[in-house]
Amino acid sequence: MARIAGVDLPRDKKIQYALPYIYGIGPNNAKKILAETGVSADARVRDLRDAEVARLRQVIERDYKVEGALRTEVAMNIKRLMDIGTYRGSRHRKNLPVRGQRTHTNARTKKGPRRAIAGKKKPLLKK
Repeated sequence: MARIAGVDLPRDKKIQYALPYIYGIGPNNAKKILAETGVSADARVRDLRDAEVARLRQVIERDYKVEGALRTEVAMNIKRLMDIGTYRGSRHRKNLPVRGQRTHTNARTKKGPRRAIAGKKKPLLKK
């Protein structure tokens, strides 16, 4: 099993689709990394030689910020926005959508399940 940047890559997937399991590497970066290292995109993770895994690991460590360092940077950026009191920071603090989406309806993923309001009843349909 190939272990790169502290992540065990799935053995049965092609390396092109296994690299995005690392936080900070998406499909496009995976293609660039494979082109730079000369590893075939169609090779399965289980079929990689140790030299190829070492080349992948070396390129990722040298050129990309991934996993813990990237998560820390993103968290610090959000904390900075909240500390200086920007609108985006206040949206993060209130746990609401940050990028201009409507919240009158929708936004249930971010807001969580609906909460009942005491004393408010649905109107009865009259015939």
